[in-house]
Amino acid sequence: MPDESTPGSYAFQVDLRGLVDLLSAHLYSSPRVYIRELLQNAVDATTARGQLDQAAGREGPPAAITIAATGGALSIDDHGIGLTEAEAHQFLATIGSSSKRDDLEGARREFLGQFGIGLLACFTVADRIRVVTRSARDPQAPTIEWLATADGTYGVRVLDEASSRQVAGTTVFLAPRPGSERWFAPGLVAGLAREYGTFLPCPGSVNGAATTEHPAPWDRPHASDRDRRDGLTAYAAEQLGFTPLDVIPLDVPLAGVRGAGFVLPRPANPVEGGKHRVYLKGMLLSDQAAGLLPDWAFFVRAVIDTDTLRPTASREGLYQDETLAAVRDALGGQVRDWLTGLAAQDPRRLAAFLSVHALGVKALATHDRELARIMLPHLRFETTGGQVTLAEFARAHPVVYLAPTVEEFRQAATIAAAQGIGVVNGGYTYDSDIVRLLPELMDGVTVEPLDAVVISQALDPVPPADELALASVLAAARQALDPLDCDVILRAYHPVTVPALYLDSRAARAERTRAELAADADDLWADILGALKSTAPRAQLVLNYHSPVVRRLARITDQPLLRAAVESLYGQALLMTHRPLRPADAALLNRAFSELLQRATQAEGGVDGDD
Repeated sequence: MPDESTPGSYAFQVDLRGLVDLLSAHLYSSPRVYIRELLQNAVDATTARGQLDQAAGREGPPAAITIAATGGALSIDDHGIGLTEAEAHQFLATIGSSSKRDDLEGARREFLGQFGIGLLACFTVADRIRVVTRSARDPQAPTIEWLATADGTYGVRVLDEASSRQVAGTTVFLAPRPGSERWFAPGLVAGLAREYGTFLPCPGSVNGAATTEHPAPWDRPHASDRDRRDGLTAYAAEQLGFTPLDVIPLDVPLAGVRGAGFVLPRPANPVEGGKHRVYLKGMLLSDQAAGLLPDWAFFVRAVIDTDTLRPTASREGLYQDETLAAVRDALGGQVRDWLTGLAAQDPRRLAAFLSVHALGVKALATHDRELARIMLPHLRFETTGGQVTLAEFARAHPVVYLAPTVEEFRQAATIAAAQGIGVVNGGYTYDSDIVRLLPELMDGVTVEPLDAVVISQALDPVPPADELALASVLAAARQALDPLDCDVILRAYHPVTVPALYLDSRAARAERTRAELAADADDLWADILGALKSTAPRAQLVLNYHSPVVRRLARITDQPLLRAAVESLYGQALLMTHRPLRPADAALLNRAFSELLQRATQAEGGVDGDD
């Protein structure tokens, strides 16, 4: 519509200043995307021209997109569909309108743009956009100039013959606004054109140097699968900055998705998730796209091209919809098939992969029973038998005890191994979930939670006469450790190098924590915490009758020294669990060591004779 204050000029159907601020501050991550938007419009115009010529049964001009950048100005030219004067008013000035949406809806899959605001991205680096265009639909249509400024106005005029284009197509001219000159530097423009448009089907150049290569690496013909893998490996090394352990073909024809997954050569953080490179019909959409692969496939970085997945409004990510969910499942299935293929055909490559990415396979195995069954002979776990596969360990131990935390495993591992008890460390991510699947995956195997009672029941009782000989030691130990909610018992077990074993349960630890909080709380909270008191069994210090150190304690007649010796054994047993010491435990250990050190420096003792 005409702007009454400026004869011959027109106002955009939007608050353009506000829109430019929105584009630069919120929608686009960087002004650099103006190159992408210009390329997108040029490619779409060229695609539409090709369809028009094909429908008319004629051969059009060679498709090409030419950028000229001098640092002080930039132009981009195409031999595309062009625009008439009426179309310039309709499609260049009405935000949200698009010739591709309104006139070519049936062929929309062929086009990159979908939102009709791409050209306005140029206002993030320039104050003026000049478009010179001539329509290919109407041979008699004149060349027109569309000139827009950031103040929200634009003008359209027909150019005279001297200024007209000789062939149909469009040229966009830009000049940098003050402060945006760096975005027009020829080297930067060429780099951005290559980054965004490398795989565009339409040849492109900047200042005469080619910026496109076609087809994409995953679409190139190769003599063999090995040659194809080598070619994609070289691409990853050059473009992604790492040499992958392996390459997984990714192809979902129904969704127009094709590309490759590159297995990272180093452990990946599952929390960070995958960051993938996505091209939309050959145009780079994002190299940080999330949600393309299942969460468990965090060891793969995917590079794909698609013509169906929907981009977000900024065209810097993928829209989370049902189509993306279906593609994600399909690509996850292809990663899974690659894994099962390695297990069946190439154990050497599988072992190399698992040495880096066992965590990712365990994550997948928790959701996929069949894959868990296939991977069982290959996945290693920390057990009382060492780092072994779960299948091998379960064959030796039909009853598998699961330690829920690393601390509880370390507390019991040495003694359990000596007693022939099979314990698996379930304290690492996904390990507990997989161990609990064992009864489903292997016949005759049961899984039981590890508890202090399991260990203590496996230890041999001591004959009453022998226990009576250590009665004074047991009495002193119980008196010393009773304030710490710890009982003392005597058992005979191996190895003899372990004089004392500290056993407790989660319930016992929870009760100690409750008691400590209640002791420091005010009356109200003390009453509440008191009502939560449980009858959980207390922790136990199990003295080893086979240990010469324990049997020598009976020879100590000095009670303070005996107490210090018992407290030292308690502290040593606690340290063996690799668990952080409570303040009371640390104070006891310091006191015991100080007492023993003082006795040693004074050359005093109450021990007479050796066992």
